[in-house]
Amino acid sequence: MVQSTPSFTSESLAALKKRYAAAGQPQVFKYFDDLSDEEATALFTQLSSIDVERCNQFFDKTVRNPAPVSDSVTLEPLASDSFASTIDEAQAADNEKWRAEGIKLIRDNKVAVILLAGGQGTRLGSSAPKGCYDIGLPSHKCLFDIQAERIRRLQEIASDSEHKAVIPWLVMTSGPTSAATQQKFVDENFFGLNPDDVFFFNQGVLPCFDLEGKILLENRGKVAVAPDGNGGIYEALRLSGALDWLRARGVEHIHSYCVDNCLVRVADPTFVGYAALKGAECGALAVPKKSWDEPVGVICLRNGHYSVVEYSEISPEMAQLTRDSTSQLAYNAGNICNHFYTLDFLQHRVPDIESKLEHHIAKKKIKHIDTETDEQVAPTKPNGIKLERFVFDVFPYVQKMAILEVDRRDQFSPLKNAPGTGVDCPETSRSDLISQCIRFVEAAGGKVQSVDGQQPAFEISALVSYAGEGLESLKGKTLVGDQYIDSISAVQFV
Repeated sequence: MVQSTPSFTSESLAALKKRYAAAGQPQVFKYFDDLSDEEATALFTQLSSIDVERCNQFFDKTVRNPAPVSDSVTLEPLASDSFASTIDEAQAADNEKWRAEGIKLIRDNKVAVILLAGGQGTRLGSSAPKGCYDIGLPSHKCLFDIQAERIRRLQEIASDSEHKAVIPWLVMTSGPTSAATQQKFVDENFFGLNPDDVFFFNQGVLPCFDLEGKILLENRGKVAVAPDGNGGIYEALRLSGALDWLRARGVEHIHSYCVDNCLVRVADPTFVGYAALKGAECGALAVPKKSWDEPVGVICLRNGHYSVVEYSEISPEMAQLTRDSTSQLAYNAGNICNHFYTLDFLQHRVPDIESKLEHHIAKKKIKHIDTETDEQVAPTKPNGIKLERFVFDVFPYVQKMAILEVDRRDQFSPLKNAPGTGVDCPETSRSDLISQCIRFVEAAGGKVQSVDGQQPAFEISALVSYAGEGLESLKGKTLVGDQYIDSISAVQFV
């Protein structure tokens, strides 16, 4: 049997051990001498990639010496003139203007999209990346495929005889989803997109700590790590070269969204156009809350700065406040993790902002080896700390913000819970997308036949219609309810 040769020297190992000892983390080397050459090389490589001093600083700042909670925190709802709405019929003309501007920017190849796709489908009963999940549509297309089709359709809409619109797609994965995601794209021929227009990059990770600040080992040859939160997107974009890649392509505006929203309007031209015309460097979509006590984060003002405030931070009395002379909730801008950025903001402003961002504490049950007893531990209660940042942590530092209210029915149906849960689950996602397709037909003057009074299995491919356009030929006609429409010419009528 051929033994592998370690890819480190005794000098480099000694230097790394000295560095970790000085940082108060020597325990990570306890089992090093007992590892095989391959295991030792893997652990050496992992430990070399960790900025242990910086991680210690994160723990100290967040856990040991957190900034004191100010008694003078002031929360205020968004002023009615500080955001726009696609729901307000009085702004219909503005909607058309924003969409036209967004289409123009896409036609000029100034728009890219970032997909946050680091999550696994564990809660859904799947070990695959969540983007690979089939929510049960007639087409049985996965979330990645649905979103890719929207990109392809929008490119077609924006292109003309002189311009070929291309929307670069940046896909942020995590350690557990990276290989499987990229393989899925290869297996599906990039869902009809040009591989040169897709850029994969990995979300960062941070080591997991015990409650005293010691870095935990997952096993004798591996540090326990966890994703650094969706707020890690900013550093990951920069370190991966993604921002330079976009700059070389002439991109100026970016739409960012989460993979688990089956209704997302990828590269939404109305949102992009609105933010661009407003001259904003950052933006967010918001949906009206279902009720005052819906457990969602709310976009509002904290000490005069834009922030996302957790529902638990708003008292019931504040949550039930309504705007003057209306019944609309004052704290009504539900956050859906759907954002706009300029490339200049991400590349030139965010690096300075990042040093000011706090980490958030997530106490978790972390499997590890106890370096005192040498036992493998599978805890039954939280025993460790994961540190993470949130993507919206940059909001308070934004100089010009664009917030756009949209209809939840058309743009937000999150997939969070297991099948059969009844809330934010595969069944609700499927139903919401089918309902939207039926509304598209009805808005065009047609009708979809119900099936025994139940919702039919009806789907329109995004390649046929991105947001209800192109269905004029259906006016006055009744469509067979159970069908998948991937071409107008193939529509089945009653």
